[in-house]
Amino acid sequence: MRIVIAGGHGQIALRLERLLSARGDEVAGIIRKPDQAGALLAAGAEPVLCDLESATVADVARHLEGADAAVFAAGAGPGSGAARKDSVDHAACVLFADAAEAAGVRRFLVVSSMGASSRPPEGTDPVFATYLRAKAAADDDVRARPGLDWTILRPGSLTNDPGTGRVRIAESTGRGEIPRDDVAAALLGLLDEPRTAGMTLELIGGDTELTAALAALVG
Repeated sequence: MRIVIAGGHGQIALRLERLLSARGDEVAGIIRKPDQAGALLAAGAEPVLCDLESATVADVARHLEGADAAVFAAGAGPGSGAARKDSVDHAACVLFADAAEAAGVRRFLVVSSMGASSRPPEGTDPVFATYLRAKAAADDDVRARPGLDWTILRPGSLTNDPGTGRVRIAESTGRGEIPRDDVAAALLGLLDEPRTAGMTLELIGGDTELTAALAALVG
C-alpha cells in the first residue's frame, strides 16, 4: 500500500511511519518545515514539503495521487493559539479531505481527540476549548462525505509510555490514557480493516489485545 500522512512529523505519525515502512508499505509524510525531513527519512518515510495552511486543494491532491489511503494526523500542537487550532485542526483537515476526494483516495483516517463529541465543560481553558471545537467541526465535515471511506479515531490522554498492545476501542470508552505507540498500532490496524469505515471510535488503554479488539468491532 501507499499511505500519505498529513502531519508527518508528529509523534504519532512518526510511529505509524515506522510501522508501515517496517512491513514494506510505501509511506509519505506531509511536513511544513524542511528541517523535519531527516526524521521522516529515518522512519522510512518520504518527506513531502507542503504547508496545509496555505496550499490549495490541487497542490495537496498531487501528493495524494496513487495513494491507497490518507491519514490526517496533523495538529497545531501545544503552545499554539486559538487561530491555529482552527487553521490546522479544522481547516487543514477539510483541505486534506477535499484533496483526497479530488485524487480518488477513498480510505481516510482522522486522528481526532477524546472530548470532541461534546460541548467543552464550563471552566475549560479557552484555547483547549477552541481545539476541541475545531476537532469536532473537522470530524463532522469528514463524516458528511459519501466519497470517503472514513474512520475517525479519538484517543484518550496521550503518553510516551511504551505500548502494551492492549486497548479498549469502542464508540464510547470513557476517559483514560493511551500510549502513542498503541495509537499508531491502532491506526495500522484500522488501515488493514476496511470494515471499520464509517465508525467514530474512542481509544484508551485496556485489557484486550489490539487485534482482538478490532475484530470485535466488525465481528
